[in-house]
Amino acid sequence: MSDGNQVGIVLVSHSGPVAESVAELAKGLAAGGATAPVAAAGGTPAGGLGTSAEQIAEAARSVDRGAGVALLVDLGSAVLTVKSMLAEGDELPEGSRLVDAPFVEGAVAAVVTASAGGDIAAVEAAASEAYGYRKL
Repeated sequence: MSDGNQVGIVLVSHSGPVAESVAELAKGLAAGGATAPVAAAGGTPAGGLGTSAEQIAEAARSVDRGAGVALLVDLGSAVLTVKSMLAEGDELPEGSRLVDAPFVEGAVAAVVTASAGGDIAAVEAAASEAYGYRKL
């Protein structure tokens, strides 16, 4: 499927390398064809730890194909930053959603579901269901 109809995924972490690594992991595990558009938004513009509304907005715009953008976040202030951006209403593409999901497992589920053509609701549900993944 062309990414023209796919949900975009943005992975927001306090660490640039963490966001990039999780994006690569999720894309790799969703392989088997073209994957949904995925972007990492991690750290500060200067390369430090933290979150940047500007980087998040840029990442969201880069993956927006008109089917919605799912934003998965790692820790507290990333949640607050994205919530604030959604409340503003003009920084993120229309149809953007903060997804309540574990960062790594949720990212993989979101990318796999979006790559298979799932809509924003299916992507959000798949990512959120990752809370139930048992390791024992």
